[in-house]
Amino acid sequence: MKRKTFIGKVVSANMQKTVVVSVPHIWRHPLYKKAITRIKRYACHNDTLTLSVGERVRIEETRPQSRQKHFRVVEKLS
Repeated sequence: MKRKTFIGKVVSANMQKTVVVSVPHIWRHPLYKKAITRIKRYACHNDTLTLSVGERVRIEETRPQSRQKHFRVVEKLS
């Protein structure tokens, strides 16, 4: 089974072993053809990397770590 991977930006790093990553999804309206940006926030497990707000990361789907954490940080991109 292929796991979902997303690239997003860290918007919160205040918790222990958890960061919140904002992932934008851009789609075009079928009738008006306007580009619309939707943003989804994912709580991600992070135990080894030291991340701060504003950094780009790649996240990957994993087994549930807690009630809200279903993704983990794979790598820091910038």
